[in-house]
Order: sequence, then structure tokens, then C-alpha cells
Amino acid sequence: MKKRWYDYLWIVELTYLALGFFNILFAWLGLVFFFIPLIISAVCGTKGYCNRYCGRGQIFGLLGGRFGLSRKQDIPGWMKRKGFRYGFLAFFFVMFFQMLWNTYLVFAGVQNLRQVVTLLWTFKLPWHWAYHGTLFHPGVAQFAFGFYSVMLTSTVLGLFTMVLFKPRSWCVYCPMGTMTQLICKAKSGKDGTR
Repeated sequence: MKKRWYDYLWIVELTYLALGFFNILFAWLGLVFFFIPLIISAVCGTKGYCNRYCGRGQIFGLLGGRFGLSRKQDIPGWMKRKGFRYGFLAFFFVMFFQMLWNTYLVFAGVQNLRQVVTLLWTFKLPWHWAYHGTLFHPGVAQFAFGFYSVMLTSTVLGLFTMVLFKPRSWCVYCPMGTMTQLICKAKSGKDGTR
């Protein structure tokens, strides 16, 4: 099958992760990955981003499929259930709003900038080399550290489930996929799986 331009969006995803490693302010670019899926589902009523344009899903497909790093086992039934997916989405929102709260505290001068990337919402990794100050307020960098933490954590979770199960198992419970499905469902009045 002939490759199309969007079959190479995995390069964009890897570039994003690499840029954030060297300069944390590039983490702001991750908002593109956040808003475009929501816009596509709201405007088109489809999960076109997830099915076609998601670079992260493409990475998992390549590593798990072409490079054989996946056990290719079915994902457990409980991970497919609405309760788990919606629960994970709720947990994701709590962590996301906590990140926004920490950003607000830095902007308000209540808290100092923490040059830390939090992996799996638990492990604090010093990330000092990626930020040396800018003309921007430290709150801008605080958001970048927090957002990069979210993106890196979701990538690690995706890699973990890719190895244990089928390559794109992360897509089953991805918070963005769940949100786009809910938008599609609300737009069509159906199950949102078009």
C-alpha cells in the first residue's frame, strides 16, 4: 500500500519528545496534539485523528508490529470497559488540573518554578538541563514541565501496554481517544465509533 504524508507523523511525535528533552519550552507544542483531535471530532464527528493522524499510535504500531516488540496479546477485557476508560479519563483530568494549578501558583508568585518532569505522576526526574531561563515568566516554563510530564507519561504507558499486549493497546484507553469518542457520540447521538 502506498504511503501517504500522514503515515509519517510518528516522526513529528518523536521530534516533539526530543525537543522537550533539550528545551522544555518546546513542550508547549504538545497543545497541538491536544486540540487537533478535539477539533476534528467536533467538526467532523469522527475519530479521524486517532485512526489516521496520531503519531504516537503510529510509533506503537511500528515498534510493536514491524519491529516485533509486542507480545501481540489481546488487551484484558476490563481495560476495554467504559468504567475503566472513563475512570482513567477522570484520573487524567485530575492530574491535568493539578498541573494547571501548579502553573497558576508559579504565575501568582506563591510557588517557585520546579524544574522537574514527573513520570507516571509519581517519579520526579530533575530536568535542569532543559531550561536556563527566558524572557518569559517562570509560569510559562512551569506549564511546559507539567505538560511534558503528561506527554512523557502517556508515552511510557503506551509503550508498556504495547509490549504486554497488541501494539496499539494504548489507543483503547487513551484519554484523548475517550474524549473524542464522547464528542463523536454527542454529535451523532450514537456510540461515536464512526
